[in-house]
Amino acid sequence: MVSITPLLSVLYLTVAAKGFAPSSQSKSFVTPTLRSTAAETDDILKPKYEIESIPIRIGHGFDIHRMAPLEEAGQPIVIGGVEITHKDQKWTDKDGKYVGAGEIYETQLGVVAHSDGDVIYHSVVDAIFGALTLPDIGQVFQDTDPRWKGCDSSKFMEHAYEVMTGYGYEIGNIDVTLILERPKVAGFKPMMKENIVKLLGTTEGKVNIKARTHEQVDSVGELRSLSCHVVLTLVKK
Repeated sequence: MVSITPLLSVLYLTVAAKGFAPSSQSKSFVTPTLRSTAAETDDILKPKYEIESIPIRIGHGFDIHRMAPLEEAGQPIVIGGVEITHKDQKWTDKDGKYVGAGEIYETQLGVVAHSDGDVIYHSVVDAIFGALTLPDIGQVFQDTDPRWKGCDSSKFMEHAYEVMTGYGYEIGNIDVTLILERPKVAGFKPMMKENIVKLLGTTEGKVNIKARTHEQVDSVGELRSLSCHVVLTLVKK
């Protein structure tokens, strides 16, 4: 079995260490450095069973987060490492916190999450771990752990990249389906793609990002949440 302990003994995952800065709008929230010890993660990322050296592995990832007025969420909408700037949106106030219950409240939106709530990055990480038959992102980066509070999710992507390459794999291709009613993200997709390409050491021809609405149905359609599906392949190097 390939050894991942050197990757995890002391994990200082910073963008500077990688020598690049993924494209994004400026972010105002704090980006802490991730630290993880082998004792905390070795067992979960080095299972006792063999992760067989097969030519191609397929992974699926999913994530969903609540959206709320920015003053409540406390942080902006960040997707694929890009801050989604937008005009005031027509958010449905289901609980009547700002206007009558069920009425529309026009507001700037943010994402409610323990980290920065980046649904694309979380789904990609989950898909990589899944392809390798490893536990899900919530077990590796628990939302009760204060170390990940407000964390820039590119750090999770860097960790997933190290785990993937440690097991001798690289990206085959990535297909992202982002689901949100508003704000519109078409103009931000090229930056999202650029970030994924850089973080995972791959090429533009292997990464696809699609976005669709939820036809005004359920919490996504009412701008109270956003979600993402990712399917990817890993190929043996």
